[in-house]
Amino acid sequence: MLGYFFKRVLLLIPKLLIISILIFIGLSFVPGDPIDHLIPPDQRAKLSPVQLETLRESLGLNEKLPVRYLRWISGVLKGDFGYSMVSGASIRVMIARRLPATLELAFFGLVIANILGLTLGYISSIKHNSIIDYTNTTLGIIGTSVPEFFLGLCCIAIFSLHLGWLPTGGRVAVGKETFFDRIEYLVLPVLCLAIGYIATLMRYTRGSMLDVLNKDYIKAARSKGISEFRVNCNHGLRNALIPVMIILVNRIPVLVSGAVIIENIFNYPGMGRMILDAISCSDIPVVMFSTMVIATMILVSSLLVDMLAALLDPRIRFN
Repeated sequence: MLGYFFKRVLLLIPKLLIISILIFIGLSFVPGDPIDHLIPPDQRAKLSPVQLETLRESLGLNEKLPVRYLRWISGVLKGDFGYSMVSGASIRVMIARRLPATLELAFFGLVIANILGLTLGYISSIKHNSIIDYTNTTLGIIGTSVPEFFLGLCCIAIFSLHLGWLPTGGRVAVGKETFFDRIEYLVLPVLCLAIGYIATLMRYTRGSMLDVLNKDYIKAARSKGISEFRVNCNHGLRNALIPVMIILVNRIPVLVSGAVIIENIFNYPGMGRMILDAISCSDIPVVMFSTMVIATMILVSSLLVDMLAALLDPRIRFN
């Protein structure tokens, strides 16, 4: 098994290389010019075509695509992630400032979604066709149907503007730096980010549990006089979690990338907001490295799925 996982880790390298090439080629066809956002229109009108061409040359925009890619990938391998074409800031510094905020938002969203999603799905399965099951199923359909941006706007209107319980956006108040000072700013973004995931996880857990509880080994466990709680948890839930873990782990990068909408609605200074600003400004180096971070998380999540499946089900063996 260790040899299998070691090979999978090594395969991440060519996969990331291919993904980086595809992303770089795709971004080269994106309309827009960083110079349009770098220089105000009134100043650009005063520049001659020669001056504009010189500026493009200094930014490396006139070089051929393979040359630009090789320069970028060689810099990344050396630990040099480049600089923003628009602000001139170091991408390393930008990521260091923004990524912790997004990971914090995604982490708490993931924890809350997993606890509530698995718990509600488990309860719905053991209370099959009851009022609790019907209520959870209805809430799950609503949770997967309501768009995140609409839910975020509703939460701001109700809890911030109308009731005044929570701030409308941001990450922390001026002059405050501790984690406890950030809690009130995390409540609404985490809630909006987690609701859709809670509904999805609950429905998958419920369906997987109902399928497992009808298996012959569950009936055999009950015939031995094992308590219903132990049957449901030790024999039912453990085996039902195998397909659910695939959904769970694959949602980790989705939470990070999906935070783009939530971060913009709540003015949250994370990776999502940075990516959207970079795309609108055609800031290719920032978009390139940010998307590579998300792609890396997706590939690592795929590897974790195999590892978790092997740990949860000893019948799985890898050659």
